[in-house]
Amino acid sequence: MRITVFGAAGNVGSRVVTEALARRHEVTAVVRDKARFPELPEAARARVGDASDPRDVARLAVGQDLVITATRPAPGSEYGLVKATEGLLAGLAGTGVRLLVVGGAGSLTLPGTDGVTVADGPDFPPSWRPIALACNAQLAACRAADDVDWTYLSPAALLEPGKRTGHYRLGTDELIVDADGDSAVSMEDLAVALLDEAEQARHRGTRFTVGY
Repeated sequence: MRITVFGAAGNVGSRVVTEALARRHEVTAVVRDKARFPELPEAARARVGDASDPRDVARLAVGQDLVITATRPAPGSEYGLVKATEGLLAGLAGTGVRLLVVGGAGSLTLPGTDGVTVADGPDFPPSWRPIALACNAQLAACRAADDVDWTYLSPAALLEPGKRTGHYRLGTDELIVDADGDSAVSMEDLAVALLDEAEQARHRGTRFTVGY
């Protein structure tokens, strides 16, 4: 499979690139600044591009089977996430190239709360609200797109670097929690779940979530 990854040098994006290469896919790793090329694996094809620019997206999607976006804006620039998603959707419109979006957990519902979302829950940190709202708008943009073959992945509440176990649980719109009520997944296993979806295409045109 030929895969383009936007945000390829980021925390999640770098792990997605590593997982895709380990599965022997052809990877085009996209960053916004050429200075980050040394951070990318030699086996990946390094390219400069801006996900918010539909022309860049279209150019970097030519001949590809799939585009993955794992971009994350800096604090204070959260709305850039929405602009990037809109650029990706515009650039891929009508091309038939699939889009997999790594989003946020804020719009998932909390188990046993009759529909209260993670972002509206009592323990949600106020400092996280701007990125949560941006992720909500990102998901809404995907759902409004009828000319792109998209899939949106919401991670568990706690997403941190860790180990690749290859094990995880899948859900749809409700936060996955363990027996203790905790919700977590490593970035490595998130990449596993994302590449499994890339290969199996079980959630086309919808959102799914992953956790332990």
